[in-house]
Amino acid sequence: MLLQENRAVLQSHAVAYVSLHSPVRGTETLRSTASPSLLQLNSDIQKRQLLSCIRGGNCPGPNLSSMQIPGDVSFFANQLPVPSMEFAFEQAEEKSRFLSEALFSAESPETLDPLFKFHETIAKMTTEAILRLVNDPVLPFCPLDIALDIQRKLKDEPLSDPRLLAAAASLRESSAFLQSETMRPANDPKERDPSHVRMLNDVLRDLEKSFTVPEPPPGVYRNLLYSLNDKVPKFSLLKYPRDPLRFNHVNESLSMIITAINSAEKLIRSGLELFENNPDEPNEPGL
Repeated sequence: MLLQENRAVLQSHAVAYVSLHSPVRGTETLRSTASPSLLQLNSDIQKRQLLSCIRGGNCPGPNLSSMQIPGDVSFFANQLPVPSMEFAFEQAEEKSRFLSEALFSAESPETLDPLFKFHETIAKMTTEAILRLVNDPVLPFCPLDIALDIQRKLKDEPLSDPRLLAAAASLRESSAFLQSETMRPANDPKERDPSHVRMLNDVLRDLEKSFTVPEPPPGVYRNLLYSLNDKVPKFSLLKYPRDPLRFNHVNESLSMIITAINSAEKLIRSGLELFENNPDEPNEPGL
């Protein structure tokens, strides 16, 4: 497999993956899927598309999730992991992305989209995402969305404990501070040292890597940020806390999640430290 052959290069250099796998599987619903750190970018692009659609008519309903999906996106988001996103049109009654291949693989683009209007829309949205990823001084990733996603997963989770909840709350606080006090000002090249912005981008790029499990049990994604489905947004690792092959105790599963959260916060704090002392500001006389 070509992706496996280039795994080491992709893991060390890839910043994000924007998929164009089967972009038109129907014509009723615009479905967006993204890694947690790209949910905000994905949502912003989709809102602009829907606004344009409202003006022109023939509007699909919005649909955005971070549910795991098959194909190349799964490899990038789950195996490397690299933040990934995808836009696609599908039928409103479509219940599963796995079924989409069977339902629409026989349909030709000319049959589904004879004027290629839906393909044009996906191309515009995909291009906008790529341009943002390439041109924004600071990568358009959202650490706070990762923290919020973790807290949603822990909501009403009977297996969680105070240590885990405290770690999640601390990550949320640090993520919010990073976005408001560091990421936004750093987007102005006049305000920040380019080398520091590069280091900040490295932090953002590697953030989701904090949540990978080297050898997950069967049925658990390697990237802990992915739930088993969008109906039950829980940590998949906690669905199998007593797997006799690898996890014999609930505490071991909880410990792995806490370790991942703490690792992510350590990265975020390193991003904050980059700009605590601005080297471009002259020292006060006499200091």
